[in-house]
Amino acid sequence: MPLEVSVAGALMPGLLLVFLGCLLLMWLLDTVIGRLGLYRYALHPPLVRLALFVCLFGAAGLLLLS
Repeated sequence: MPLEVSVAGALMPGLLLVFLGCLLLMWLLDTVIGRLGLYRYALHPPLVRLALFVCLFGAAGLLLLS
């Protein structure tokens, strides 16, 4: 994956696409987890959401940039 991507003539970091993809995937996972009611088992659901996003973004970034 290139370090910079040209979007309408402006150079954006390559991880921006990974970040946006992870946001979409996180939104889908959050919807599924919420509908299944799994957040009721978490002590602090927003912290679980943040940790899940960090894990997704970190794994995607490492896989795509290595």
